Amino acid sequence: MAALTTALIAIAAVALGWCTIEIACKPCLEKGREAIDRNLNPDYDPDDNTDTTATLHAPLNPDKAEGVAASSSTVTKTV
Repeated sequence: MAALTTALIAIAAVALGWCTIEIACKPCLEKGREAIDRNLNPDYDPDDNTDTTATLHAPLNPDKAEGVAASSSTVTKTV
């Protein structure tokens, strides 16, 4: 009878530990499971998810890109 009780306590401990890990790491586990599902899907094409409207590079002149014009009274030192 002691062996049965010990086995039931061990099984309950493993189940509670599993539930604790699932709850604590839920966001990370969901992202991983979604990635696995995408990789196992034969119809998934990663090229379909590219966003062509996103800016990939920084603007060459960030002041003008933000709508801030450079002042005309800027002193320029020439040599």
